[in-house]
Amino acid sequence: MKNRAEALKYGLSFDGAYQDAPFHDENWQLVRYKGNKKAFLWTYEKDGLINLNVKVDPEKAYFWRKIYKAVIPGYHQNKEHWNTIILDGSIPDKDVKTMIAESYDLISDSPSKRIYEAVKRIPKGKVATYGQVAEMAGDKNMARAVGNALHKNPEPGIIPCHRVVNSKGELAGEFAFGGAWKQGEILQSEGVEVINGKVDLKRYRM
Repeated sequence: MKNRAEALKYGLSFDGAYQDAPFHDENWQLVRYKGNKKAFLWTYEKDGLINLNVKVDPEKAYFWRKIYKAVIPGYHQNKEHWNTIILDGSIPDKDVKTMIAESYDLISDSPSKRIYEAVKRIPKGKVATYGQVAEMAGDKNMARAVGNALHKNPEPGIIPCHRVVNSKGELAGEFAFGGAWKQGEILQSEGVEVINGKVDLKRYRM
């Protein structure tokens, strides 16, 4: 990720996100969460490079700064709670996206946190449907939000999104997990039988 357009596009992909330019200066383009109008992504050009300011858990702030020289204390913001990401090409896209996603979750009253916690409760050897996860997360009508959140899973090894299937027991398909076969492979390694890309919900639903 090297340009502002890519960063803004990703920021705007989150539920309730909208773009704003509050300083009457086109160099400063922000992405806010409409639930509370707080900004979780600041974009601006400085020294010939696009910079992003993102909110960060203080415990993780130094983690990111230690890994990447292009992550520094937040420019013009609280150094404990904000980091600046310099888009010089040295940081893999997935980590830039992870930092933006973490900022969104900290700023917003995001259902993503509740969704991820719900998915963590699905035991090994069982599956849950998108609707089940939505209900566990507190809103049975946000099954689509469950799908969106799982495709942006920030901790694949910890949040077992492979245990989520649709209302017919069908797997997610090629978009997730790196291939149509991958989700089934992981489920079968956990003792869940997959036949023709489908799980028997009567047998394996949690």
